[in-house]
Amino acid sequence: MLTDETRYRIIKSIEQNPEISQRELAEKLGISLGKANYCIKALIEKGIVKASNFRNSKNKLAYLYKLTPKGIEAKAAITAKFLKIKMREYEQLEIEIEELRKESLRSNSSATVSDHNPKEVQNEENK
Repeated sequence: MLTDETRYRIIKSIEQNPEISQRELAEKLGISLGKANYCIKALIEKGIVKASNFRNSKNKLAYLYKLTPKGIEAKAAITAKFLKIKMREYEQLEIEIEELRKESLRSNSSATVSDHNPKEVQNEENK
C-alpha cells in the first residue's frame, strides 16, 4: 500500500535526485527494494512520475525519474496533507510532554517528602 507519507518521501527524494536508484531510495527511506519498486511503478501508472533510461557513470543502464506536471500538483497537495498530519502529531506530543512534566514534578515532590525522617513527616502531619 502506498501511504501519503511514503508517496511524499519518494516524490521529494526523486525531486532532489532524479538519478536516484531504487536501491538507494529504499535505503534512504528504510523500505525494502521491492516496496520501492512497487511505489515507483504506482507513481508512474498514476502519471505522477516519468521514468526514462540513461547511461550512468558506470556505463550501466539506469533510470532518470522526473515529476510530471501532474506530479508537481500531487506533491503540493501531498505536502499540505503531510504537514497537517505532522502538525497534529506535534501538538499531541506537546500535550504528552506537558503531562509527563507534571507527573514528574508530582513524583519528585512526593519522593522528597518520603526522603524525610518518618518522625518529621508525622510531626508535620499532626500540626
